[in-house]
Amino acid sequence: MPKNQFQRMMFALITVIITVHAYVFYSLYVINGGMFMEMTGASGVLSAINKMGGVSVMGKAVPIWAVVIIEFFFAYTLEVTVGSPLSFRLASRVFTPRETHPVLFETAIICATVGIMCPSMSFIAAILYYPYGIQDFSIFTLLANWIKLVCYNFPFAFFSQLFFIQPLVRTIFKAIFVHSTSQQTA
Repeated sequence: MPKNQFQRMMFALITVIITVHAYVFYSLYVINGGMFMEMTGASGVLSAINKMGGVSVMGKAVPIWAVVIIEFFFAYTLEVTVGSPLSFRLASRVFTPRETHPVLFETAIICATVGIMCPSMSFIAAILYYPYGIQDFSIFTLLANWIKLVCYNFPFAFFSQLFFIQPLVRTIFKAIFVHSTSQQTA
C-alpha cells in the first residue's frame, strides 16, 4: 500500500501509535490489573497504579504516559528498521506479490510482522519490566519473563493486528493518502 519511503514511515507511525496504546492497555488492565488492585486494595486499575506511584520501569515508578512514550520509541524504531522490511521479504519468499491476491499477501505480511515484532518487543518488555529490587538479576528469570510475555502477547498480537489494528490502519492510511493524491492530480 505505501508507495514511497515517506508513506512507509507514516504507515509505520500510524500502526505503532494504535498498537502501543492497545498493548499498554492490554498489559496494564487485562493481564496485570487484578494483581495491581489486589496489591494495593484499590477498586480500579488506574487507582491501583496511582497508589503504586506509577508503573515500574527498570525499577523506577513512572506514569502511564511515560510507559507509552518508552514503548512507542522502541516499537517504532524496531518496526521501521527490522519489522516492516523483514516481514515483506518473508512474505515475498512464500508468495509472489504481483501474482498473489492483495488480501492474501497483506495477511502474510501481517503474520510475518507479528512473528517478528511480538518476540522482539516482548524481550524489550522483559528487560524494562524485570522485577528489579525483588531479587538479584538472573538471566533465567529474564528468559522466563520473556517466554511468559510472548505467551501472553502472541495471541493478542495476532488477532488484534489481523482483525482490528491493520484494517483500521489501512482505512486511516487510505483516507489520508488516497485523498491527498487525488487532490494533487485534480
